[in-house]
Amino acid sequence: MFSVFSAPARYTQGVKATEILGREMACLGLEGPALIVAGKSAVAQLFDTWKQTLAEVSLSYSIHNFGGESSLAEILYIRRAAEALSARVIIGAGGGKALDAARACAAELNLPFVSCPTLASTDAPCSAVSIIYTETGMVAEVRILPCNPVLVLVDTQVIVQAPPRFLISGMGDALATWFEARACAAANAKNLRGGRSTRSALALAELCYRTLLKDGVAAIEAAATRKITPAFERIVEANTLLSGLGFESSGLAAAHSIHNGLTVAPQTRAFYHGEKVAFGTLVQLVLEESRLPEIEEVLDFCSRVGLPVTLAQIGLQELPMEILEKIAARATQPGESIHNEPFEVSSAQVTGAILKADELGRSWQDRRHGASRKPLS
Repeated sequence: MFSVFSAPARYTQGVKATEILGREMACLGLEGPALIVAGKSAVAQLFDTWKQTLAEVSLSYSIHNFGGESSLAEILYIRRAAEALSARVIIGAGGGKALDAARACAAELNLPFVSCPTLASTDAPCSAVSIIYTETGMVAEVRILPCNPVLVLVDTQVIVQAPPRFLISGMGDALATWFEARACAAANAKNLRGGRSTRSALALAELCYRTLLKDGVAAIEAAATRKITPAFERIVEANTLLSGLGFESSGLAAAHSIHNGLTVAPQTRAFYHGEKVAFGTLVQLVLEESRLPEIEEVLDFCSRVGLPVTLAQIGLQELPMEILEKIAARATQPGESIHNEPFEVSSAQVTGAILKADELGRSWQDRRHGASRKPLS
């Protein structure tokens, strides 16, 4: 098996980066017409800037208003708009679902894709992966696409305008990167490009985790006051670039499978992808029987930045055994990334690990609030 590293052709990040979108695309030889797939917020924020920057390079474009869900129906709507325009490039602008749907359509039409995230809420922007959901929000398919974006352009002036919860969710998604990467390496499992991880990908995944621990709290403080600080820029990079390269080129393991399992419970659908992945990371560490100091480091980080550490914090104050078993069954179905762990994982093990992770999270909260001084066990 070969080692394979995958990445976008170009990554550009900074304040008001959208102002140079046209020049960046021209530099890469991209020509119009372009179809911009964008959510309402992205259109409101960037309409005038798109008009100016794309006019600078005489690149014609049309805007398709994203419907809100990365579903098969939405991808079909985008495809029809692209075909009617005779589009030669697709630009996705918005959150992770808008990018996933636009990227999937670009792949179907064999068109280059430009990724312009307006949130740092997931590690999707740099990847060649699209998550397809049902209309009710359940994960239906993880689609591995042939090519990464030709350009990822991250405008931190736009990202800082979003509520801090989005940045926190991105940290939850990024939190899993190192732990899943090392699990895949230990199992000699394939990454999302069908090869082994490189040392470079593992190093980026670990750097992602260390950046979260060092800069996470400061970045949230900056986001709360809409200030773009060095810590904020580093966390945006960690959430977007480091995590994106790390997960795609090293691989996924239990944490994301637990997320997929949690989507079968309607109570969790008000919670963001990264919030559920963060809890999934705790479950993965329990499954792996990780050392307690490491689990406590993750619990401490999650508590300090506002990521969930208990089932109640993702809407599951009550979890009937029937629903828990459905979650575990979905997380361990054939083809799920949980089977990249360096040992066999059963649905019964997942059921137990979810309950144990919740117990550890509740005990940690009690300690933080002074209700108990007992060590975790």
